Amino acid sequence: MMRIVRTLLPDLTPLRTNPAYRRLWLGFTLAGVGAQMATVAIGLHVFELTGSTAAVGLVGLFALVPLVVMGLYGGALADQYDRRIVAIVAQLVAWLSSVLLAVQAFLGNTSVWVLYVLVAMFNAAFAVMSPARSSIYPRILPREQLPAANALSVLAMNTAMTVGPLLAGVLIGWHGFEAAYAFDALITTAALWGLLTLGPIKPDPSTVVRRAGIGSVIDGFRFLGRSPNVRMTFITDIFAMVLAQPRVLLPAAGTVILGGGATTVGNLYASAAAGGIIAMFFSGRLGSVRRQGVAILVSICGWGAGIAGLGVALVLAGGPITTQQAFWVAMLGMFVAGASDAVSAVYRTTILQSAAPDHMRGRLQGVFIVVVAGGPRVGEMLGGVGAELVGEGWTAVVGGLLVIAVMAWFRLRSRRFVEYDARDPQP
Repeated sequence: MMRIVRTLLPDLTPLRTNPAYRRLWLGFTLAGVGAQMATVAIGLHVFELTGSTAAVGLVGLFALVPLVVMGLYGGALADQYDRRIVAIVAQLVAWLSSVLLAVQAFLGNTSVWVLYVLVAMFNAAFAVMSPARSSIYPRILPREQLPAANALSVLAMNTAMTVGPLLAGVLIGWHGFEAAYAFDALITTAALWGLLTLGPIKPDPSTVVRRAGIGSVIDGFRFLGRSPNVRMTFITDIFAMVLAQPRVLLPAAGTVILGGGATTVGNLYASAAAGGIIAMFFSGRLGSVRRQGVAILVSICGWGAGIAGLGVALVLAGGPITTQQAFWVAMLGMFVAGASDAVSAVYRTTILQSAAPDHMRGRLQGVFIVVVAGGPRVGEMLGGVGAELVGEGWTAVVGGLLVIAVMAWFRLRSRRFVEYDARDPQP
């Protein structure tokens, strides 16, 4: 029995055996807490200034444009230059945006446009830093440790998504947005520590890489065009995030429909993250799964079911069920969605890292970050419009059911992806 339990627990080998990875993991975990605090605080701040879910959704537009532009270009930079240097410069810009968020709050800014500009600044930096960071891991870890490392990264992300929103709710309640933004700026410095202690991660001199620019970005898309398995990891996530993105719905859900204000909003965010943490806490056998394409499709169906459950809770709140009962149903829906998304993220990242050659990883990671971070922003915009038209609850119900339908269609139509075998990774 104990042997079975041990095989289910996370594989800590990358943390135990690789000091460089351990420092990066710890640093980005703490910085992730700050980023999640800022995400919740900005959504609440915009809603407080405008009283509009559509205005909260507009945050997604100001995040999306720099994510798309700088994500693609940042991936090209990571393939041409020392990935450590690229990541350090980008992380410095992200830290500066956190500092400026705190400054504007302490100065009593009442213009929502200042928030929009700082959101754009942070996401531009994040879009450059993320592909550089992600393409570092396959250089410092053996391939067989990548599933474990990705599970640990998802565990860190979901821990941040749990702790960050809860801290945001507490700090905003204690001393307003100033406290949340200031704490974000403080702990974001942890990511710089991990990068500064890392050795150089220069491109392989034997590999010819086109100079960073539109040509090198096009080369990445050409590779993606002839790599159906890698391409499907992007396509499936795009549909999941665009059709069923709950983030824009949560401020209204917590402050109007379910009640409880910032605390309820933080709890809903944290429930999704808790689902991801529990899933990764029992992630020990994820590396033994061979049919990783099928695993992605199944886990994304779980995401859709969880978001639909959130929508049902919002539709029924204060009617057939009490507001308190609806709160717990909504928490369960977010928990299921978070657990499912965590499993999907592990396999999508592993396929990308295993099937793509090193000289393409930066650019493909750039596309990956555009999809992973940009897709939700499109979803936020559509969700904001949907909420204005039919309400937050029905927006979530319809979106979640559409995700399940699309994944079922992919299961029938994408035979090569369904047959993908982790023992022989083919792009």
